[in-house]
Amino acid sequence: MTTPEPVGPILFARGGQENGLRLSAITVLARQRAPSALRPLGGDAVFPVELGAGLGRIVWRYDFDLPAARDAFYRLEGVDHRVAADLTGDLRVAYVSCNGREHENGKRPIAERNRLWRRLGEEHDRAAFGLLLHGGDQLYADGIVETHPTLAAWAHARLDAKAGYPFTEEMRAAAEDYLFGRYAELYGQPEIARLLSRVPSVMMWDDHDIIDGWGSHPEALLDSPVGRGLFEIARRMFRLFQMGGSETRPAFAPRDGLGASLTSRLVFPGFDVIAPDLRSERRPDRVLGPDGWSALTQALSEPPAPGRRLLMSSVPLLGPRLSWIERLIGVVPRLRRFEDDLRDQWQSRAHRAEWQRILRLLAQATARDGGPLTVLSGEIHLATRAEMPLHDSGLLHQLVASGIVHPPPLEIYARALGWLAALGEDPLPGKPIRLRPLPGQRRIYVAERNYLVLERHGERWTAAWELEDSGRTPPLEI
Repeated sequence: MTTPEPVGPILFARGGQENGLRLSAITVLARQRAPSALRPLGGDAVFPVELGAGLGRIVWRYDFDLPAARDAFYRLEGVDHRVAADLTGDLRVAYVSCNGREHENGKRPIAERNRLWRRLGEEHDRAAFGLLLHGGDQLYADGIVETHPTLAAWAHARLDAKAGYPFTEEMRAAAEDYLFGRYAELYGQPEIARLLSRVPSVMMWDDHDIIDGWGSHPEALLDSPVGRGLFEIARRMFRLFQMGGSETRPAFAPRDGLGASLTSRLVFPGFDVIAPDLRSERRPDRVLGPDGWSALTQALSEPPAPGRRLLMSSVPLLGPRLSWIERLIGVVPRLRRFEDDLRDQWQSRAHRAEWQRILRLLAQATARDGGPLTVLSGEIHLATRAEMPLHDSGLLHQLVASGIVHPPPLEIYARALGWLAALGEDPLPGKPIRLRPLPGQRRIYVAERNYLVLERHGERWTAAWELEDSGRTPPLEI
């Protein structure tokens, strides 16, 4: 693994109004290198604060504003980074997820790996994006358990033996160095770095940003000293590289008063973005804990921006019935290795009451506030969409884009999910969920790498998927 230097700037959205955007940018510099001042258009020089360190490098953060201008920019290290900072009027937003693959070892040609990132960057050059939303699995960190012999032994140990492994300082240092280096290497890749420096990001993590299936594993793994140690390191690195914050300098004020949940809500002209944290409190029998529910309820109860809500559910909120498959796994021992994957889903029978709870919460929020709500999801390495009636003639749209880098599964898998989806699901009485093909497609699930583009023209919003082989879908009005 190579650790480039410098890394960044990586630009983060902090919200905005008609007169401009609030932003942060992080850079990663060698410890002996003094950071430069950042100069935003129309503003005074901004000097950074130190967020964290690793591998002989320091992560610095700049906080600044840009005026609402389509050709705004900030200057850092003599380079002008142009930002479409006027989010009033017509607008373009991109959504990506699953930026990697399991056991990624760097041997895949970078041009093949980042083909869709390059395509997204070329699209930005033609018509700029105002925001870039990252829906989960930005980093595939599963290799963290191979960074130290005892970590590897713990990973392969029987479940009832995992609690007996200590989490030593050597193991902690190896895990921290690995994650710091993985983030620096990933965000230093040119196709990704160029976009991250010019389009403000909003990111929320999912399991692979920790380890595969985190939270859905048995509690003996989650609560072991090694399990808790790896989680705390992954959470710290997520806050550093995906939120631009730290324990002492958080990116956002905690929504639950404690900081246990990393849920965020950002308000922009005519829309807001809500990103619930579905991993920090996850357990085999729940998706959100008390603090997560409090944070999400608060975000949905606050007066919305006039217009649309975009809710990022890293795991699809609307999906097919999974209880039959879970019952099959219960009687076929060879299939039990897939149990964690099914427990990850809102549709798992273990989460059904909680799934109904969040759907009722969304229905109540839209009925109270009157504005449309769209769910953005990833995780499944396929492209699809779904609908659920909310109230009167309103529809809850879910748009799934996954993954921008992860290879798609076999076509037979996509077809099998489509057959399952055809059975329908109705967790709330009178509000049946229906999965639909993308515009221009015949089947419900598309097994191609992809990303999503949302556009606003006046008060009209549309969505279109960029599919690696099939190209752009016709726009879908949402």
